[in-house]
Amino acid sequence: MEYNQNIIGRKREQDILHVCLESPRAEFVAVYGRRRIGKTYLVKQFFNDTFDFYTTGIYQVSKQEQLKNWQMQLQKYSGKKRSRPQDWFEAFNQLEEYLETKKDQHKRVVFIDELPWLDTPKSNFIRALEMFWNSWASTQKGLKLVVCGSATTWMTNKLLGDKGGLHNRVTRPIRLAPFCLAETEEYLQSIDIEWERQEILDAYMILGGTPFYLSLLNPMLSLRQNIDELFFGQDPILASEYDFLFKSLFNDAALYKKIVETLAGKLKGLTREELVLALGTNNNGKLSEVLDNLKKCDFLRSYQAFGKKGKGMLFQLSDMYTLFYLRFVKNYEGLDNHAWSNMSDGKRNSWAGYAFEQVCILHINQIKRALGISGIATEVCSWRNKGEGQGAQIDLVIDRNDKSIDLCEMKYSVGQYELKKDYVEWMRERRNLFRDVTGTKKTPYIIHRTSLGCYERTLAYMIEKYAGAMPLWLAPEQVRIIPVADRHIEYCDKLLSALEAVGIRASIDDRAEKVGKKVRDARLEKLPVWVTVGDKEVENGTVSVSSRREGDLGSMTQAELVAKLLEDVAKKVR
Repeated sequence: MEYNQNIIGRKREQDILHVCLESPRAEFVAVYGRRRIGKTYLVKQFFNDTFDFYTTGIYQVSKQEQLKNWQMQLQKYSGKKRSRPQDWFEAFNQLEEYLETKKDQHKRVVFIDELPWLDTPKSNFIRALEMFWNSWASTQKGLKLVVCGSATTWMTNKLLGDKGGLHNRVTRPIRLAPFCLAETEEYLQSIDIEWERQEILDAYMILGGTPFYLSLLNPMLSLRQNIDELFFGQDPILASEYDFLFKSLFNDAALYKKIVETLAGKLKGLTREELVLALGTNNNGKLSEVLDNLKKCDFLRSYQAFGKKGKGMLFQLSDMYTLFYLRFVKNYEGLDNHAWSNMSDGKRNSWAGYAFEQVCILHINQIKRALGISGIATEVCSWRNKGEGQGAQIDLVIDRNDKSIDLCEMKYSVGQYELKKDYVEWMRERRNLFRDVTGTKKTPYIIHRTSLGCYERTLAYMIEKYAGAMPLWLAPEQVRIIPVADRHIEYCDKLLSALEAVGIRASIDDRAEKVGKKVRDARLEKLPVWVTVGDKEVENGTVSVSSRREGDLGSMTQAELVAKLLEDVAKKVR
């Protein structure tokens, strides 16, 4: 399908909405996610603002005020003057009467935004919505009821989790998550911000992937100037966002903030028992509900320590905006409007190291794709050893289902990170300690991730490690194609194009030399794979394949060769 060019990312969500729109049956779509995440924008852009009825709830006003607004919107769309409904049952009845007048339309789209705000105390709103859908709307072919809500807990508990008449009535739930880094970059470019990726990463570590926060950035200012304006300047809009964010999402905002602020003081996370002790509260169902709601709203994550299945679950604050606000803004009492610009590098960098770790964890799916293991089942966890004299921790462990474990070391750097010899040895010692302490039978691999990447030392280390015989997945030249004679070059050109099309790095040795010398040179250069092409291969559409690791592999079709190379690259075969 064609995606709306005005919508950044959200392809999965657009796919769902497209299926919904094309469906002949009645559809009940619930779009939910935290405040400022772009729910309303997504719906309005996808439907091009062409609704048969649209209204929105108003924050903290009475039932009568909500009904008045409903009346005004219904009059606007119907062109008919109506009396104010006395309750929500009457309001939905009026909506039904109006939509009946449009029954000849192939599709009728109703959009109710900020649905939870309509559910004021003792209003019976949810029961009226239930009657509207069950008694009439669900039977209307082509009717699309789309609702949104920032109060994620209300949406999940009262709508999606309703045990009464609305149980399983939502046909298409859509949970909208923050932007990833790639989507953030695309969004910033769309608002004419052409920063280097280092600044984009830094912006993400402060604002997260919340579109509204990103929209506040001024293209005419540097990132540091922007942060000064948004958090420390006169009337800083994001300094006051924190309190309203929790009030708009949760009924008992104080309790939620207390838990978040407790976790902010223990960046590596707390177990449930440790959290209960720190809060001085009861370990009961209420706490479970609050923790679950905070996870649903992307404020925290829970993760398991390696080797401790079923116990020792840790809860960790993971929302980038909240982490930054509680660290630098909440208790700031200075008068410096340029506090971020003037802050010492030491204070900034100590926070940035932890923030970068969280960015990596939030992008675990992208990291798995980069490692070529996206199709392998994994568990993401951490590991800590408190042994005397051998204390160590690994913040990200990717426990793979293919008898391998990736031990991920994440380092934030303002420039390219240099892998020095002593650091490499330190990582090897940590890997060996992990293997000895855990007793794992899986093969542990060390993965080093930095904000900008590593350079010469990394290359030197790899050259030293492999003595120039680079594994297939790493080699600058993966395949050399050797024609026996000039008449075979055209066939080799086609093979080269096929390899390059799937990302295989290859070349043709078309020198005026004998085949034996070309093959010998390929061996001496320690190339992973070389193929020869003569009359027989051209006639049969094959190649003769040799591997530094496996020796003579005989004859293969081009398709067989490509499949083997891609499989070996994906598995990181040496």
